[in-house]
Amino acid sequence: MQGATPLANADSVDGMASLTPEAFEPALLNLISDWLGPEPTAVIACGMVGAKQGWVEAPYVAVPTMPLAPPVLVKTKSSVISVHIIPGLQQPNPADVMRGEETQIAGFLALNPGWDGVICMPGTHSKWVLVSAGEVVNFQTFMTGELFATLSQHTVLRHSIAAVGWDETAFFEAVEDAISKPERIAARLFSLRAEDLLNSQPKSTARSRLSGLLIGAELAASRPYWLGQNIAIIGADKTADIYASALARQGAPATITDPTRMTLAGLTAAYRLTKENT
Repeated sequence: MQGATPLANADSVDGMASLTPEAFEPALLNLISDWLGPEPTAVIACGMVGAKQGWVEAPYVAVPTMPLAPPVLVKTKSSVISVHIIPGLQQPNPADVMRGEETQIAGFLALNPGWDGVICMPGTHSKWVLVSAGEVVNFQTFMTGELFATLSQHTVLRHSIAAVGWDETAFFEAVEDAISKPERIAARLFSLRAEDLLNSQPKSTARSRLSGLLIGAELAASRPYWLGQNIAIIGADKTADIYASALARQGAPATITDPTRMTLAGLTAAYRLTKENT
């Protein structure tokens, strides 16, 4: 990075699932060695690298709090890098945690100073985050994406769910059904299989209905967050569009923002914070 501008990027499949704590530094150096000079280069990291099973634990900070706490310095063997890890956030009651999302939230607030409202972060574990006066007030996580993957790939529904395809009408019908009658979702899920067996429901329709049921249940439970609030969605893929369209049907317009841009802005803010504290 040069200020807030990316100069180059690199990626790797290596991560917490495959690395021991001692292996993080060599994996990082393998990626960025061509960028390094004789003087220490600042490295700002976020996400699961700061978990107990990661490189070095960056302890959670309890909400309400600013999204960025002072990053934790990592003791490295190499003298050409100076690594800091951004802490995640925790909520004691009801119990909840995040790692990585706090950096995107900080980036969003840096780019939108004075903004109050709710940030939706769809994904494997979707998060709804209430932000006020520059602080994360509280948040709630939903396992919507993971439930979709598990139900569509590892239950009896796998025989009736297409890997691709989209039926918008079926999706919106399922969203409305789940929002109005969330207590019936377990029965509605099995009906996806029954509709296939008895009525030859297209598997792409079943996929759309499954998505609608799960997102509708999430919207029903998160209504206290988004109802009557400014809403921003951090996400640029099809999933963000789906959430935005579902919210629009409920009279709750949302603004979609790019997650990469928010992450870079958050990392930049964290870098500036480390400079202020040294």
